[in-house]
Amino acid sequence: MKTTFRVGRHRAALMLLAASAMASAAACTALDGGGESAGSCAFLRIYEGRTYGDVANVDYTIGEKLGTVTSPPCHDTNDDSDDSVTSSTAYAVEGLDPSVAIAVGDTPDETYFLVVESGGTLPPEVRKLIDGP
Repeated sequence: MKTTFRVGRHRAALMLLAASAMASAAACTALDGGGESAGSCAFLRIYEGRTYGDVANVDYTIGEKLGTVTSPPCHDTNDDSDDSVTSSTAYAVEGLDPSVAIAVGDTPDETYFLVVESGGTLPPEVRKLIDGP
């Protein structure tokens, strides 16, 4: 079971809202650079044509390996020539459909919880994980 530190209920919603606002902009990878992103790029990943954003403070359990996620290229500096795309592994989250949320990381023990972009609101299934039963 993957457990993260809980800070507050509204923080996850604010993080998703911020990620949604940045969805139209190109994003860099935070996962592949030792946990730090370059410049101001958001932590976004693409899986099966859907864009997912990072949500913190969620208790979740890793399921089966799903496949590969990619990060959109980052253009937050004056160097627009860097179109590199990085990849990592997507894992199912027990109890959630992958069209709603996935876990992403190089190993099942080192994952981030990502939710599909949905206009700034968290799906009810994800709210249950954050708020508890």
